[in-house]
Amino acid sequence: MKTERQQEIIDVALMLINEKGIQGLTMKNLSREIGISEPAIYRHFENKIQILLAILDLFRESTREIFEKELHSGISATEKIEHLFTRHFERFANNPSLVSVIFSEELFRGEPLLMQKIAEVIDKNASILTQIIQQGQQNGEIRDDISADHLAVTVMGSLRLFVKIWQFSGYRFSIKEDGGKLLTSVKILIQKN
Repeated sequence: MKTERQQEIIDVALMLINEKGIQGLTMKNLSREIGISEPAIYRHFENKIQILLAILDLFRESTREIFEKELHSGISATEKIEHLFTRHFERFANNPSLVSVIFSEELFRGEPLLMQKIAEVIDKNASILTQIIQQGQQNGEIRDDISADHLAVTVMGSLRLFVKIWQFSGYRFSIKEDGGKLLTSVKILIQKN
């Protein structure tokens, strides 16, 4: 459980990342924005890596809840996938700085703890999505001429690339509206004819 100050540090860190990129997240910038000394930040987090890990932990937990809720819901597999996409689009629209952290694996290569955390998130989400797709295949709803694993990679990959395009555009289009159109295309690709 995060303290109030830790949550404030995380929130300001996300704001800085959104405004200045991941390189803009420094203890000096954090202390200036919050209005406390750098040593005061170190009382809550050992270093920048620990702050990024805390952000990834929060994302992992909330994403896990979303994925598991959909896995066990009584709706069709394509509706579950639609809900997953929609919730992620809403989340990123409300907090674009998450994209800069969640999809920055290339920046984390020199940081094994961050790479491990990202890998955990991806592996868990891929596992649950694969299970959802397998349910859809068993129900005759999702095509079964392609493995559930490969369909999961296709679905997750399209989500990831779409979010990166949105980020690189400077968030100039509606991720929710255009994401809905992408979702329609994804459903056409994975549904059984």
